[in-house]
Amino acid sequence: MTTPPFSLRLDARTRARLEKAAKSQNRSAAFVVQRALNTYLDVQERFQKDMEDAIAEADKGVFVSQEAMHVWMASWDTDNELPPPEPDITPTGHETGNRA
Repeated sequence: MTTPPFSLRLDARTRARLEKAAKSQNRSAAFVVQRALNTYLDVQERFQKDMEDAIAEADKGVFVSQEAMHVWMASWDTDNELPPPEPDITPTGHETGNRA
């Protein structure tokens, strides 16, 4: 597979770090940059998807109330630790009454 060239300006310190990394891996600087860029883009794409999923979930309007979370957290490290609370706020804004 042919890859078109891409130019990149680096400050001297970054270039030296890149060359050191490439040498230690017995790879070219271009290989190290491509691998690093792919990793960065994978992380950014995953973050974007996670944010979109979280927004879609929040848009459903089903939440655990702050009160229920506080009750649950207060039980941590006690002899009667509670299970995680179930959602108790519905899309209509009414609480379900399923408080911990």
